[in-house]
This record gives sequence, C-alpha cells and structure tokens, in this order.
Amino acid sequence: MCISFPLRSFRKLVFQIPIYKWQFIQNNIVKTLFWICIAMAERNVSSLGIVSRNFLFCLFVTTSVLFILSWFFVLRSTSRPSFIDHSLLPNSKHFATGGDNGDSATRSENEVEPSIGNRSILVDNDEEEESPQENAKSDVKCITKDSVVLDQQKENELVLKVFMYDLSPEFHFGLLDWKAQGNSVWPDIQTKIPDYPGGLNLQHSIEYWLTLDLLASELPDPPNARSAIRVRNVSEADIIFVPFFSSLCYNRYSRVDPHQKKTKNKLLQEKLVRFLTAQKEWIRSGGHDHLIVAHHPNSLLDARTNLWPATFILSDFGRYPPNIANVEKDVIAPYKHVIGSYVDDSSDFDSRPTLLYFQGAIYRKDGGFVRQELYYLLKDEKDVHFAFGSVQKDGIKKATQGMHSSKFCLNIAGDTPSSNRLFDAIASHCVPVIISDEIELPYEDVLDYSQFCIFVRTGDALKEKFLMNLIRSIKKDEWTRMWQKLKEVENFYEFQYPSKEGDAVQMIWQAVARKVPAIRLKLHKSSRFSRSLVHSERGLNLIPSPNNFW
Repeated sequence: MCISFPLRSFRKLVFQIPIYKWQFIQNNIVKTLFWICIAMAERNVSSLGIVSRNFLFCLFVTTSVLFILSWFFVLRSTSRPSFIDHSLLPNSKHFATGGDNGDSATRSENEVEPSIGNRSILVDNDEEEESPQENAKSDVKCITKDSVVLDQQKENELVLKVFMYDLSPEFHFGLLDWKAQGNSVWPDIQTKIPDYPGGLNLQHSIEYWLTLDLLASELPDPPNARSAIRVRNVSEADIIFVPFFSSLCYNRYSRVDPHQKKTKNKLLQEKLVRFLTAQKEWIRSGGHDHLIVAHHPNSLLDARTNLWPATFILSDFGRYPPNIANVEKDVIAPYKHVIGSYVDDSSDFDSRPTLLYFQGAIYRKDGGFVRQELYYLLKDEKDVHFAFGSVQKDGIKKATQGMHSSKFCLNIAGDTPSSNRLFDAIASHCVPVIISDEIELPYEDVLDYSQFCIFVRTGDALKEKFLMNLIRSIKKDEWTRMWQKLKEVENFYEFQYPSKEGDAVQMIWQAVARKVPAIRLKLHKSSRFSRSLVHSERGLNLIPSPNNFW
C-alpha cells in the first residue's frame, strides 16, 4: 500500500500537538474574537444596523472557528495514545507475537503496515478514494508484501543469548581429569575434546553437551545449528548458565574419602553456593535468571535448597518438593539413550516378533513397586519379554537386540517417575507404553506424545488382563503410524557434538528460551517498588526509636 507524503506530514503535525495545547489555542482565539467584536461594536455604535451586521458576522466567525477547533480536538483525542514511546519497546525475539495476518509485533506510531492480502484502512476517509494513478504521481513511500515477510523471517530467527561463568575447571572438565593449560579454564575444543565416561554415566551427561555447544558458538567457524550463543556482556544475556557438571560429580565423587569428613561432591556444592551467592549477577536478580543443570535425581542434593530460585534442567521432579522445582519454573530434558540407534530401520509390524518388551531392575523403591506387580501379571503371557537385566555382561547389547525386535516397549516408573528406557525405546522405534502417573516429558509444550506413545494409568495397568487387552487391540495400521512418527521425532533426543539442527541440544536451548519471558516478567514485577523500599528503609533509619521501644 502506498501512503501520500503531504497527507502523512499534515497528520503528523496535527497529532503531535498535545491536547492541552489545543485547549489553550482554542481559549485564546475565542477571547481575541470576543474583544474584536466589542471593539467593532463600540466604534460603530451610532449605526444600529451596522452593529447588528458586524456582531452577527463576528458571531459567525467565532462559531466557525470553535467548530473547526472542536473537530481537531475530537480527532486528536480519538487517535492512538502518545504516552507510549514505541521506539523503546523491546525488539527481542522472546517478546515478539505474530498476528494472524503476519503483522509485526512492534511498529512505529505513525507507520501503517498492510495486512497481507488486504488493503489497510487509514484514519483519513478521503484517502481511501484516491485512485492508483493519483497515488503514483505523488511523493510516496511503498510498503511491499515481500519486505513484510522478510522482516517477519528475521524476527523468527530465535537465538538465545547466554552468559556463562568462567568457573574453575574443578567444576566441569576437571572432573573428567582434564588439566588446564595456561590461564584458560576451558579446553581447546578445536584440538581435543575431553571424553565423557561411558555406560550409565552417559544418560545424565546433559551439562557436558550444553557446555560444549556454548564453547563452539565462539569458534571462528561455528556449527550451523544455533539456538543459543555465548555472550561476554552479561547485560546482553537472556539467561546466565552455570557450567557445573553436577551429575558427573555425583556419579564419581559421592563416596566418602577415608581422609575426609565430606565427599568431594558435597564440598564442590558448598563452594558453588558460596561463589554464586556472592556474584553481583545473582544478587541483582536473586538468582532467577540463572540456569543450572541437575539431571541426575541425586545431583545437587545439598545445594538445591540454596539455589532454588534458578531455573533447573532436570530429568523429573520425583525427588524435589514443588517449592524447589516445578514444571512452571524448570525445564525437563531427555536422557541420553544408551541403546544404539536403529539406523536404516526397514522393519515392520510383522517382522518384530516380540509384542511387549521390558528388561531392567524389577524390584524398586517408591513408585517402582508397580514393576514387581506387573512382572507377576505378565511373566507367563505369550509374546511378552519381561526379565531382569543390567548393563553388565553385554546387557546393553542384549537390550538393543530385544528392543529392535519388539513392537511395544514398557516404560514403568522406578525410583523416580522417569527412566532412560523411554528414550531407548524411541531410538529403537519401539512404541513406548508409559506407566508412570507422575512423569513429566521433554518439550511437551510443543510435542504431542500421544501420537507415538501409549499412556496407561498405574491403577488400570494392575488390573488383570487390562494391559494385554489394550496392547492387542492396537492393530497393524495404527502401530505403523506410531512407528513412522517415532522415526520423525527421534532426532529430538540425540546428543552429539557438534550439535545439529533439531537435535536434543538445540531443543533444550529452545525450551529454555520459552522460559525467558516468564523469568523477565517475574524480575520486572519484583522491581516495581525497589526505589520506594530503599527510601522507606532510609527513612526508618533516620527516625530515632524511643528509649523504652525495646
């Protein structure tokens, strides 16, 4: 749509004059016209006819001027409010909201953008009647559909800006026996990346992959997949990342050394709390804009009560009270699967002989009692594999073969609501059957798990024949649809370096980015009365207390 420059300039001049100035101008003009009428009447007092004509003429002029000024006053009062400086509105991706017609989330006060496919309606009705030929002859400014689409694409390029503390290596890669060279606290990932221990340690290695991804974002030629970048200026950051390998610290250093009263795991947690709570960044926000990974259910066990204002990246909330961690504040991340991915899977419903598969620890604490109950219900069922298993004695290899040859794989609550078995099943394209009432799932705000998982309430699963009747009722076509969906989403759960588009690392960063608006809202609301609180405290300190006050 093209907008005429003269008309825009006139409208800009009119709307920039505040309402109180219009009132002032109107009053002064009325007073001036009134005194002119009186003067003319006194000068022509000898002629009654002339006085009447002059008086009526002045009255007409005054009325006309009042009408014109009132019209401008009404027009000005019904325009958009001028008390908002639109140039100060944030241009951050986290605050952008797309309209139904692709309009930009923020716009200049005097700019009119078109709705795609429609001509926008201007305030001036006369301008609507102008022909395209007349518009072409005038000095115009054109807004094209392509420019609007291009601007929208730029806004949609979401990149989370992360400030990462340069913690001592003892909190991160030093736990992998890496030794710092020179003054740098980080390894040269272009030369050699410290290896992470294998086996079950890998399933909680989330902090390792996120830290590597942030370090890679500073390389001269960073990987193409970029949902987050590291920034050095904390004022530019959306969130502050704490690179503590808490799960690895628990797995390796939670046993008491005979020569020490406390474990290394506990000592590092205490040291971390002292460091963070002394930082000006933590003090300024109360820790609300910090991000800490504690994926293992027992990691950060001592420090979590001190660091709870931060956003945690967890596997579930099984061992957290709701005032410490909850789904509104924190992020659920997937386990790294230990079963090998099913590459080039050409299997189908008929080529997978096992109907239902489970292999793992059967006797568990807390909510894991259901495993034992289900074992007695299902152990004699045809086409069902329900057996004890571990990572020892080729346990991972046997589980890989078993899941790759099964139609459905059980994911049952254990000591905590979640387990790595769900993500092993996804990597095996074995349709997960989830029996865990309290489970929270990664990215569930953007991903519908019911399209590729079967959910069964614990109470129903323990009813005789209920589970088997449900599984057997799912026929080939429905299973094939879910199997195909598993192949589509499996990349969301892959951890790798360098990270790739749509893998687990990028999905986690995007989940964190979706928490940022709520974090900022909390910080902004908490600072409403910060100035008055300071004045109140100063005022109270200046008031002397009576001698008998205490």
